[in-house]
Amino acid sequence: MIFPGMSDAPGFDDPLEMLRACHGRIQSQCATLEKLRVHLPVHGCDLQARQAALAILRYFDTAGRNHHQDEEQDLFPMLMSTSDARALRLVDFLLSRHVELDAAWAALRVDLTCIAEGTCASMENTKVSGFIAAYQSHIETENAELLPLAKELLSAEQAERLGRAMSTRRGVIYPAPD
Repeated sequence: MIFPGMSDAPGFDDPLEMLRACHGRIQSQCATLEKLRVHLPVHGCDLQARQAALAILRYFDTAGRNHHQDEEQDLFPMLMSTSDARALRLVDFLLSRHVELDAAWAALRVDLTCIAEGTCASMENTKVSGFIAAYQSHIETENAELLPLAKELLSAEQAERLGRAMSTRRGVIYPAPD
């Protein structure tokens, strides 16, 4: 049921739009991360800071990881199988960006874990700003180039396989046909 003012979120039967929606959630987590960066010097590692750090950790350790796996294990190989030169270049570029994002997350994760545990009250500004900027650039590329190209190149069967793989990764039953 959809209530007034609410939109229907994409499901696994529309995996490309689901990936786009995930980008929005990543941006929300990055906004929370920025708020946390500003919060810490003023309020220290209070309950609000610890809860925010824990929520960011939980998101990027689960949903964020699943998102990268959706792309690396399923979407990218499907695109590469098309032998489309644009797809091959783009996938190569995005895979290298995933390596950079994973490294930036690993470094930032150390600070966030410390905050979540209440044992420190600071993060390196360069880690935070670098992580946020890298993700923003990555999301812009994926939304502007990857998702439209995937929509163009993937067959309906491939899109369904992608959606099924994504739902399986999350332990969710794929939507039954109407």
